[in-house]
Amino acid sequence: MGTKEDLRRIINRIDGRGYKAYKDIKGDYDFGPYRLVIDHVQGDPFAAPSRVRVRLPMERTGFPHDLWDKRVRRIAFCDYLARQFHRAIRRWSKGHRGMGKSGLIDIDVGGQEILERNAVLIDGTDLEVRFVVGLPAAGRTILGREALGIFFEEIPQVVNGSLFYRSIDQAGVRRHVDVAEDQEVMRDLLEEKGLVSFVAEGSVLPRRSGVDDRPLEAGAIPLRPPFELEVEMELPHRGRIKGMGIPKGVTLIAGGGFHGKSTLLTAIERGVYNHIPGDGREYVVTNRAAVKIRAEDGRRIEKVNISPFINNLPFGKDTVRFSTDNASGSTSQAANIMEALEVGAQVLMIDEDTSATNFMVRDERMQELVVKEKEPITPFVDKVRKLYADLGVSTILVMGGSGDYFEVADTVIMMDSYQPLCVTQQAKEIATKHASRRKDEGGDAFGEVTSRRPLSASFDPSRGKREVKIDAKGLRTILYGTTSIDLSYLEQLVDMSQTRAIGLMIHYYSEKYLHRSRSLREGMELVMRDVEQWGLDCLLPYKVGNLAMPRIFEVAGAINRMRSLKVE
Repeated sequence: MGTKEDLRRIINRIDGRGYKAYKDIKGDYDFGPYRLVIDHVQGDPFAAPSRVRVRLPMERTGFPHDLWDKRVRRIAFCDYLARQFHRAIRRWSKGHRGMGKSGLIDIDVGGQEILERNAVLIDGTDLEVRFVVGLPAAGRTILGREALGIFFEEIPQVVNGSLFYRSIDQAGVRRHVDVAEDQEVMRDLLEEKGLVSFVAEGSVLPRRSGVDDRPLEAGAIPLRPPFELEVEMELPHRGRIKGMGIPKGVTLIAGGGFHGKSTLLTAIERGVYNHIPGDGREYVVTNRAAVKIRAEDGRRIEKVNISPFINNLPFGKDTVRFSTDNASGSTSQAANIMEALEVGAQVLMIDEDTSATNFMVRDERMQELVVKEKEPITPFVDKVRKLYADLGVSTILVMGGSGDYFEVADTVIMMDSYQPLCVTQQAKEIATKHASRRKDEGGDAFGEVTSRRPLSASFDPSRGKREVKIDAKGLRTILYGTTSIDLSYLEQLVDMSQTRAIGLMIHYYSEKYLHRSRSLREGMELVMRDVEQWGLDCLLPYKVGNLAMPRIFEVAGAINRMRSLKVE
């Protein structure tokens, strides 16, 4: 390990030289209170910025041990420090110092969700913070004086202002960690209370806009739970909390347009993640294995058993091992359901606005005109109860256009001016009063969920001279070798760092577990086990700080959307 003066001498020596000379600063330097590790030096000022780490003993930081003594608290604590480090960068960094990315200091931080990341880690007895630095240059000439300013002025100020207990909001870090732990406890309590989701009284569900996930401020209406669905929970930090419990089974969310149906469903689907204090949804929690389902015209499907929903296609096309390069709305929605069930989904969430109409319902008039023998699709309305009875999989469904679901729903919630009302009894009375004459086309059972095992030929990560080239292009696209994976309709994917991790996890699966596992689910569970045990660092041979933990459903969903996927 060198000293900080060694780094100063190197930078002074290479000042004014060509950019490649920056390679000389790679190494480990003692800055007294912390170590500065420069892992990777960028090749030019326009390339991806250099990867840098700060390490210091936890005992030196002064943070109480109970802030990270459990996994959920450690994740939240590290999340909080990353956000503090980012705020300190904005305060102390002078920003642009030359051409390209010169002068940039940045760290990977989250939005409204608290995700496990590798930007900040507790490694044994040390705290490690990973960030990037754009090494300054004019053209391709090193600006040594500007680099000295970054390493000897800005970074020390950022570290001192964010990584020591004495220098941060002590009540704020504790609240951040406590709120995350409360959410985890609530999620554990769902099963005990027979629920799939819980929405706390006073929650603020509307967001500022479709591209701003922060809570709506002006005009936001805090949620009031209907007394019929009122549930109380006892939490370790918040204490007793009251809210709306959504029971297992089939739940229908009805109501007029613009009254908050989809807003409620979106909050529920995001409830699989913990949220930061002040989000408005920090006490909205959902079963961890809840999956949002929608139609996805044009997606590729590879040997999925969609026979519970679709049979007797023209020309004898197989639906037990159904494949297509260009799925319709109904076949894509059927495949999305079956793929989610294949990897262990326990709750399905569906919005009629993003569903195929002919997949959701077939009324009595259409049944009379197009007899069942001529209709390959069994509508979801005839399978949703069997899905729960046979597999124990619950459904939360937004439906404003068809009362046929009244007969199959266990719970009916009506949204009225963004407030939920329990109208189950009223809906059942209407169903009795206006009895439907449509025929149940769902058969005696839901049908079989078939496991599949991908072939190794599906996974070629090479591109050009690179044996492995995997990259995320925004939140919704992975470039895996020469294959582009479109994740646009995986609506519970919330962070680009998750997208990066998914690409790497696919490669990790193909290299380590594809040949050792009997099914996609088994292989995915082994991958998730490794990452949970060893951390996201197990996915790469070198250290980065821009990965966040995805769920098994989004990783499997990405594999299923690979146009190169081949199944045994």
